[in-house]
Amino acid sequence: MKFVDEYRDASAAHRYAEAIARIATRPWVIMEICGGQTHSILRHGIDRMLPTGVSLLHGPGCPVCVTPAEIIDAAIGIAGEPGVIFCSFGDMLRVPGEGGSLLAAKARGADVRIVYSPLDAVTIARANPRRQVVFFAIGFETTAPTTAMAVAQAAREDLGNFSLLVSHVLVPPAIEALLAAPDNTVQGFLAAGHVCTVMGVEAYAPLARRFGVPIVVTGFEPVDLLQGLHLCIRQLEEGRAEVENQYSRSVRAEGNQVARQLIRKVFEIRTQRWRGIGEIAASGLGLAPAYARYDALARFGRVIRPSAAEGECISGVILRGLKKPGDCPAFGTRCTPEHPLGATMVSSEGACAAYYRYRRLGTSPVAAALAEEIRR
Repeated sequence: MKFVDEYRDASAAHRYAEAIARIATRPWVIMEICGGQTHSILRHGIDRMLPTGVSLLHGPGCPVCVTPAEIIDAAIGIAGEPGVIFCSFGDMLRVPGEGGSLLAAKARGADVRIVYSPLDAVTIARANPRRQVVFFAIGFETTAPTTAMAVAQAAREDLGNFSLLVSHVLVPPAIEALLAAPDNTVQGFLAAGHVCTVMGVEAYAPLARRFGVPIVVTGFEPVDLLQGLHLCIRQLEEGRAEVENQYSRSVRAEGNQVARQLIRKVFEIRTQRWRGIGEIAASGLGLAPAYARYDALARFGRVIRPSAAEGECISGVILRGLKKPGDCPAFGTRCTPEHPLGATMVSSEGACAAYYRYRRLGTSPVAAALAEEIRR
């Protein structure tokens, strides 16, 4: 496929792996933020192409994984209200709260529907004026613009039967929280290219300066990630801490100004709880006062209360990069994609799901082929 195959080219990957080996003179710990990057790293065996001592940690960049259990419970409660059509992306249906999952609620008779866009939920509301339609708005800055478009469209049509359960989160405050933690070991970051396509890179520069860590914006293909790692390690070796943009084919420094303006219009920044991490100041989005009438929590009189600990699941420490899925005694036995104990095994971007798919039975065929090509 044009413009994609060149970033999957084995010879180019070989060159970057060799270049990393040449410049890395000491151990380094680098975290990729996005769950999509994590899956690409494991699928293609990129972590196994790196020199000894260069370690990759997997960050909290999976919006499904960081949605707290109490929000899931609120979603289940709202979905069970009489006359409600509850709309959600499909990967949220099996995420466990304390009171089960949306899929279980659907099995009990709740009208829970999978949609591919928030605008689909607006269409459903328009077609069902006698029923309340609620959209479960989750995701990072990448999906926030489409949620904002849906709210703006509902406002233009004065749809009184449409509302949102909002759980949008922001990446830079999460990076700040990780770096400020006393147990932090991360020395450099690979930032998510799709988030920066929307928001630009300006929010990362203060973090790089304050904490002395390089932050490299990368794409999701093997060559993207290896080139990003090369840039990051070169900065570390040279004692620099700057923001670099490997994903320049998609990311502009200023981001998408139209999308950013729409987010500012519809949302306001709030403190947000992250599953397994806790409260992070200024890390979430809530509806601005002008659009407060579309808040499903207020419409249905729901109050969010922090849930209890997650029991056997260690997804919290995995999301903070303190452990990897294989460190969990339940991984692959009591916790599987069919019977998950936590969100990181449920989500298609979760670290546990990636390890289960690509590492549970050893190196995947894709990773083995690429590793063999690199050795040649």
